[in-house]
Amino acid sequence: MKVIGDRVSILKKDDLLSIVILPIKDQRKVWLMFVWLMAWTVCGIIVFANYFKVTDQSSKLFIIIYLAFWVYFEFKIARVFIWRRSGKEKLWISEGKVHYQQEVNKRGKIQEFDFSLIQDLQLIEAEETSFITVINSSFWIKGGERIAFTCQHKTVRFGMQLTDKEAKSIIHEITNFIFTEK
Repeated sequence: MKVIGDRVSILKKDDLLSIVILPIKDQRKVWLMFVWLMAWTVCGIIVFANYFKVTDQSSKLFIIIYLAFWVYFEFKIARVFIWRRSGKEKLWISEGKVHYQQEVNKRGKIQEFDFSLIQDLQLIEAEETSFITVINSSFWIKGGERIAFTCQHKTVRFGMQLTDKEAKSIIHEITNFIFTEK
């Protein structure tokens, strides 16, 4: 087994390449995210409880709109929190197929791609001055994929918040494995 940094492990066997990418884990930030999530949840519950006490129609409309945004951001931050606590990305290549899974709590949908249909395995360049790059590399966001390939005109991205070195090492390992398999 080969380990790249603190987050990436690569296992090569005769006809199998397995790559596991863990999310960035900063326990202090995970704790702060938990505190923020709990405060956000309590705030939403309090606003929801007060909806029934308000009699003014415009105030009720405001609360409904507020709660719509609240639910959206509650979902987003809960998703990131769960990902940081128990998520991982898995990519494995065997028997002519590439499998990719975002696993959370030992569950997640497995995407399967035919080996021969995969094209353009590449590094997604991250511009350091780009606003989107800064947001996607933030601890508070689930995203920021750094590797992509195309399969049947569909772009598949993986490798969330990898460094350039980690992403290039993964691409190198996949490329070497593909050419030794053929």
